[in-house]
Amino acid sequence: MTTAMKDERLALRVTVAQKAIIERASNVMGRTLTDFSVSALVERAEDVLADQRVFHIPSDRWAEIEALMDAPVTPNPGLVDLFSKPSVFAAR
Repeated sequence: MTTAMKDERLALRVTVAQKAIIERASNVMGRTLTDFSVSALVERAEDVLADQRVFHIPSDRWAEIEALMDAPVTPNPGLVDLFSKPSVFAAR
């Protein structure tokens, strides 16, 4: 297993109480304060970003969503124009 080079630094200011609880939790997990903190921050960041990609629809609104998805597609002239041009990512 290779470890990515850690060349960025992140400085945080916390209260005495915040630091104490973070230190206790990292000790319980048998991890360094840095490793525990970075893992917790990354996990929380991933959760926040997932909330931007995954949407939960209440069951009482599902029929409305289904009707929208089943409705006929309305042509979008802007998209038709865009997709008629070669991709900027295609090899030239």
